[in-house]
Parts: sequence; structure tokens; C-alpha cells
Amino acid sequence: MSPIHQTILNKKTSNPPIWIMRQAGRYLPEFRNIRKENPDFIKLCLNESLSSEITLQPLKRFKLDAAIIFSDILMIPYALDQKVEFKKNFGPILGDFDFNHSSQISEEKFFNNLKPVYNAINLVSKNELLKEKNTIGFVGAPWTLLVYTINKQSPKKNINKDFFKNDLLIKDILNLLIKFTKIHIKNQVEAGANLIQIFDSWAGLLEKSDYDKYIYNPTLELVNYVKTLKVPVICFPRGIKDYKSYCEIVKPDAVNIDYDVDPHEIKKLIKIPIQGGLDPKMLLTDKDNLKKEVNKYLEIFKDHPYIFNLGHGVLPETNPDMVEYLVNIVKDYK
Repeated sequence: MSPIHQTILNKKTSNPPIWIMRQAGRYLPEFRNIRKENPDFIKLCLNESLSSEITLQPLKRFKLDAAIIFSDILMIPYALDQKVEFKKNFGPILGDFDFNHSSQISEEKFFNNLKPVYNAINLVSKNELLKEKNTIGFVGAPWTLLVYTINKQSPKKNINKDFFKNDLLIKDILNLLIKFTKIHIKNQVEAGANLIQIFDSWAGLLEKSDYDKYIYNPTLELVNYVKTLKVPVICFPRGIKDYKSYCEIVKPDAVNIDYDVDPHEIKKLIKIPIQGGLDPKMLLTDKDNLKKEVNKYLEIFKDHPYIFNLGHGVLPETNPDMVEYLVNIVKDYK
């Protein structure tokens, strides 16, 4: 059993495992070399040979306990024939969402649109580097996918005030996204993913009064579905204002916390295994400061099932040597 599975399923508290959100990506020079030759991000995600190579790059450098497939949460809108492109220094730009067209897309067409992603997962899961480690598949939570589908770009700190004007259409789109997200999860697990993470990147945009409708109920549906596939599920409701209620209602196998919450409070309030928390900006400081912050999390959660990770993705300007230092601190912790 992998160290992450031991922590989640057996509630192991010693020697916390480690992986890092966005560990395969822009901070690695070997990734930048590939990216230079492949400027179209979606095409890169759909190049099974390169995406599997990118996924394994951090495993070749660092003593990590998992690989997370190099892909994107927006592959679902893409597979539903919504135009998706990534603009340098801006982020994703999506075209109009044609609900009538997308709702007619068959499961087979959806699978074929994303077949290279599943092939890449299969290649990674069979690699020798992944022996007794996890191959992580992932999806965006329905709320976050809904935001991108309708807003057509990152909302940053707020969403368009017209966002909620057509309640019926929003409900229909949300249900369609839930349906195809389940399919995407199933396809990833069948390809070899043995852990699923659900990213709700824009959970922090909502008021608590909207949580039931847009966060709790849709995400619970996904979590329950993943559990039927007999793989653990980790949820990351970034920026949510009530982690305790989230865990009690959604019931993921583990929860990733962001860096704006007090880990002492989280430990008191949450019974399930915890992942993450470290501010990615700590990797931009010096080794003494990083060690102090890493040890803080390790000490707080030393008697609680804990997977070391960040409170958001590793930043592009991060020095890989600092990532190596971080991994070694966690691996040497007793």
C-alpha cells in the first residue's frame, strides 16, 4: 500500500507522505524546454507521450509519493466542444458555451476527445517510478467548472453580476457538468489513477448561503461516485469559509486546506485526514524560513493523519532546489 493510501485509509500518523500541487510544471527547466516547443497548452495536454513525460519529471528529481497527471480541469469544457485556449500572462479564455450542442455529446465522443489524457495516465501508472506510489487523477468541482463555463475566464476576485440571472440554465449546465465529470473520473480510474483530487478553485467566491446549492450538493455527488470506484478522494475547496461543515457534509476521504486558514484551528475542528496548507510563497524565501514553516505544519499535524502539500500550486518562479530542500525536510522528519 502506498504511503498516501496508508495515511488516508489506515489513518497512519508517522512519516507523512508528500506530493505538491503543480509539481509538474513551469518551475522546472526541463518542462520549460518542452513548453517552448509546444506553445498550445491544450495540444500539449493531449500529447500522451509528452504529458506522461512531464508528469514523471518531478518524480525523477524528488522523493515524492505521487504523480499527478499533467492536464487541466478545463479539459472537460474542451471535451464538451467549448473553445478553450490559454493566453500567456493572462490564463484561460473560453468561447461561448452552447448548452444544446454540448448536451447532445455522447459518452463515446467525450472519451475520444480526451483519450490521450487517459493513455497518458495509463503510461504513468505502469512506470517503475510509480511503484508503491500514487497516480493522481483530478477534476474541477462542478461550481468551479460552472464559473469558467459561464464567465469564460478566471473571475479573480468576483464574478459578473449577471452570472446568476438565468437560474434554470445554470441548473441545467451544472447537471451536465456533474454528469461528464463523473465520466471523466471513471475514465481516469479505469486508465490507472488510484486517487482522485477534486479542485474547487473558486469556492471562495460564494457566500455561505449559496454553499448547499453550488458546493456541498454537487461535490457530494462526485465524492459519493468516486467512493463507488473504490479509490480515495481528496477535496480542495480553496477559500471556503467553513472547512468543518464542508468535511461533515461532503465527506471526502481527506481535505486539502489552503494557506489562509489557521492549521491549529483546522486540527481541532476536522477529524478526517488533512493535506496541504503551506503557503507556496514560502518556497520563494530562504532555507531557514522554509524549514521553520514546514516544521510548523509537521509539528501541528504530527498526531493527525497528514499528507504534506501546499495551500495552492507551486509558483512558476520557484527554484527547484528549494522544492528538493522541502521534500527532504519532510522525508527526514521523525
